[in-house]
Amino acid sequence: MTKKNNELGRRSFLKKGLTGLAAVGAVPGVVKAAAFGSAATGQAAAAAPGKPIIRTLGKTGLKVPVVSMGVMNADNPAVVQAALESGITLLDTAAGYQRGRNEQMIGQVVKGRARDSFMIATKVGRDRSQQGLDDAALEQSFLGRFDECLGRLGLDHVEVLYLHNNTTAEHVQNPAIIGALQKAKKAGKARFIGITTHSNEPAVIRATIEAKAYDVILTAYNFGQEHAAEVRKAVAEAAAAGLGIVAMKTQAGVYWDKEKQQPINMRAALKWVLNDPNVATAIPGFTTFDQLKEDWSVVSDITLTPQELKDLRLGEQVSGLYCQQCGQCLAGCPKGLPIPDLMRSYMYAYGYRNLQAAHELVGSLDFAENPCGSCASCTAVCAKGFDVADRVRDISRLRAVPGDFFA
Repeated sequence: MTKKNNELGRRSFLKKGLTGLAAVGAVPGVVKAAAFGSAATGQAAAAAPGKPIIRTLGKTGLKVPVVSMGVMNADNPAVVQAALESGITLLDTAAGYQRGRNEQMIGQVVKGRARDSFMIATKVGRDRSQQGLDDAALEQSFLGRFDECLGRLGLDHVEVLYLHNNTTAEHVQNPAIIGALQKAKKAGKARFIGITTHSNEPAVIRATIEAKAYDVILTAYNFGQEHAAEVRKAVAEAAAAGLGIVAMKTQAGVYWDKEKQQPINMRAALKWVLNDPNVATAIPGFTTFDQLKEDWSVVSDITLTPQELKDLRLGEQVSGLYCQQCGQCLAGCPKGLPIPDLMRSYMYAYGYRNLQAAHELVGSLDFAENPCGSCASCTAVCAKGFDVADRVRDISRLRAVPGDFFA
């Protein structure tokens, strides 16, 4: 897209999509039950017409609209700029997104803006190169990679620095990593520190509370999780402990089917999560002006209508593209394949249509070429009924594609 077309698209979006927020208003047929598990305790809430719902991010005191921006898949700076101009204040990125180019793009967009007009959250995770490092070297590696994040962003600090992709209590309670995060905070490079999790979320959230070292939790949370009720309980416990809660993976894979013929109702999915008052904000990922308009349109009214609840197919056995990351499949795989990560890559490829993110995740995993080739039948059983072997064979093909193909 040319610079001229970017500007025309941004202006058209701002003119048509945002000036009429008052029209979002109350939706007829208000549903009081938000259908969280079996104990529906509706938290439908609306701000004054046209006014975004603002919540406080736990003990940080940061005030954020309930809709923020997950920038992971975005590569058009005009969309990020339009998000900021619409009223979104928190941009979420990570060191590994688009091999650092995501942070660079954000840095270009915010350059010259008043520093108190936007907030940045970024993430640094563990990687295989850190295995075997002693605590001092591990801390140094983590802080060095975070400094690279700041360099790409062109900033001297971020609002939130996350330890990325945690699946166990040991991950979030690692003394060396906690020490690194606290050093970054003490140095003023990160105002607040947190963790992210999209697997074994309840246990990780509770371990984070126990650590008494963090300020924010970014967790997968959506209507499609079979353990959503347990996630909700853990989120409530964390909020009671003063931790700010940010929700991700709210759209549960974006499509019900690989062929993209059955889109999930994005507004309904986002509202479902935001009906939990313990969630300060959600970070749906959008890449176009239309997607921004759709996500932002719920910011002043998160009431779920009967039709929207029906669209979410609550209570139905629908597999979709979203992997629960429950790990049930692991015990049945004789090769010990990283099936949950491969399923997440599959969702990136076919739900998000982000082959680059899928390729990067597949490339970071340790498994042999043609991983299912010697198995006569698949003994890995998926809780959602996915054909594990079919999806693993499909997505593992990305390993053969050179990385620069996606550059």
